[in-house]
Amino acid sequence: MAEGIYVGRLLVATPLLEDPNFRRSVVLILEHDEGGGSLGVVLNRPSEISVTQVLPSWDALVTGPSVLFEGGPVQTDSALALAAVQSGGDPLGWRRLQSGRSAAYRLGTVDLDAPPEILAGEISQMRIFAGYAGWTSGQLRNEVEEGAWYIVDSEPGDTFHADPSELWRAVLRRQQGELSFVATYPDDPELN
Repeated sequence: MAEGIYVGRLLVATPLLEDPNFRRSVVLILEHDEGGGSLGVVLNRPSEISVTQVLPSWDALVTGPSVLFEGGPVQTDSALALAAVQSGGDPLGWRRLQSGRSAAYRLGTVDLDAPPEILAGEISQMRIFAGYAGWTSGQLRNEVEEGAWYIVDSEPGDTFHADPSELWRAVLRRQQGELSFVATYPDDPELN
């Protein structure tokens, strides 16, 4: 497991984390400040709500499944969008995530108040999240030290994984050493 919490990395719930909001979740860190807290979105929780129901003008740009994802338990009545762009520039209505390390891909947030047409030719992949995950100053560090989260590097396909239900296992499986074995941890160890 790699050390350090910073923008662009993943928090992967350990089997010890039983909170239903985060059980077997994979969270992409969008903001982190040791003094000010952290913010991220859960990548592997598609909801039953279609994008068309809530933000119909953005539906054509969303990468399947075309549903809202449950980004976390905070402000679930608000939406946040992540998109990968193709061009070398930063298109209007899109803001690149400022990673603590150089990002291998161009991922950023989308201004959902902007007209979708201005980004239509720029976006290669996009997902919309209802709510987010947030931690106060020191809270996330404490949870990591208590064994609730693994911190690992993200890969370009993680944010838009074709089968979100398999993302937790896929991320763990590609890790080095013993951490890769956690991917085989049963959903209910009592039934093992």
